[in-house]
Amino acid sequence: MELPVSDANDPVWQDIADKMPVLAWIADQDGRLLWGNRCWREAIGTVSIGDLWTGSLPSEAREAAMTAWAAGTTAGSSFPLTIECDRTEDRMTGFAVTPAAPDPEGRPRWFVMASDNARQRRAESAQVAAQAELDTLTNAMPQMVWATRPDGYHDFYNAQWYRFTGMPEGSTDGEEWNGMFHPDDQERAWDRWRHSLRTGEAYEIEYRLRHCSGTYRWVLGRALPVRDGDGRIVRWIGTCTDIDSAKRAAEQNDILSRELSHRIKNIFAIISGLIRMSARQMPAMRGFADDLAKRIAALGAAHDLARPHSDVSRPTVGDATLHHVLRELLSPYADRQWRVTGDDVPLDDRGATPIALIFHELATNAAKYGALSTTDGQVTIETRHDGEQVAIDWRETGGPAIEHVPDTAGFGTRLAALSIEQQLAGTITRDWRRDGLLVRIEVRRDALVREPLARR
Repeated sequence: MELPVSDANDPVWQDIADKMPVLAWIADQDGRLLWGNRCWREAIGTVSIGDLWTGSLPSEAREAAMTAWAAGTTAGSSFPLTIECDRTEDRMTGFAVTPAAPDPEGRPRWFVMASDNARQRRAESAQVAAQAELDTLTNAMPQMVWATRPDGYHDFYNAQWYRFTGMPEGSTDGEEWNGMFHPDDQERAWDRWRHSLRTGEAYEIEYRLRHCSGTYRWVLGRALPVRDGDGRIVRWIGTCTDIDSAKRAAEQNDILSRELSHRIKNIFAIISGLIRMSARQMPAMRGFADDLAKRIAALGAAHDLARPHSDVSRPTVGDATLHHVLRELLSPYADRQWRVTGDDVPLDDRGATPIALIFHELATNAAKYGALSTTDGQVTIETRHDGEQVAIDWRETGGPAIEHVPDTAGFGTRLAALSIEQQLAGTITRDWRRDGLLVRIEVRRDALVREPLARR
């Protein structure tokens, strides 16, 4: 089938052809150039109209090109023309030759246009180079790296994965990766992965992965979605990080922590016993000894609640929070006489001890002189957090009327300075109202825990 090409001098046709982003030209049966578009003129500017279009090719390529031209045009139908040379950056390697309408004198003409072979080869070459760069990068990483299709089908693992698992390459593609997990972790990992695929949320989970030695090691699995310009997920890229040594160390530390905590609690008990035994020999000191024993018991309770916990130990004592510690400290008093309200915040061993000391002191004084010394008295503790700041209000009502502000700095004042101002870098103010004491404590939220808190 001939291509109906108008006269090459037609300006409309030339304008259309010049806008084509590929080389195109017209030649006669003998290979003489009749016309070339703008791309042709810019790339092959040394060949003039009437010359052989192969004139700018190297001699070894020119002869092969003319031989192929003669064979193809003699056959009289469209044919591909391949030229192996580096004439331009575009590597003139692939062309499609199509019969065109004869010229006004009836002589055959042929329309030639660059095919996509060269561009495709460049694209393939760039893709191969990019893949090689990615393979080098992922294989240099200490983590196991994997990737999936949008539906979660695993189709890539780096060398670290195969080195860690000892599995043959390709054997864990698709859904076979789940068989590498410890049987007790498989369903949990699947559920979490399906959730990420369904919602597009980041994937993160700890599980045990079978090592090439046959043992299972703890790893941290993470994955993030890769999205296109329209927000659609096109890939998932994930990593597996071997955390087994850290996990084992954490377990060992937990055992040591529990043993140390047990010994500390025994020390608290021994000290309390020594105090009470000494008080029996000095009856005049009994009141002081009882107060001191209670303070030591409060320290023991706070320590047990707020010491560092693991997943094993935490459920046995509950979460250590400000409200939890306050309720524990007030538990010896009648439930109807106190309440804790407001915003709860996390607490660990850094904040629990000073908080336990100051509020035990407040409760002790309230039981001696304030709201807890009468059956109708009330103590309300209200907590609020505004951004990074935590405010705690201790309010007493219904107790004996306060006739005047104490004019001496007693033990409670010194304890507050030590606990709140020095240890927690906070502030404490007292308002000695006639109807009851009001204490305001303000501390930074991150002062109550060892690790900075994520914003909520």
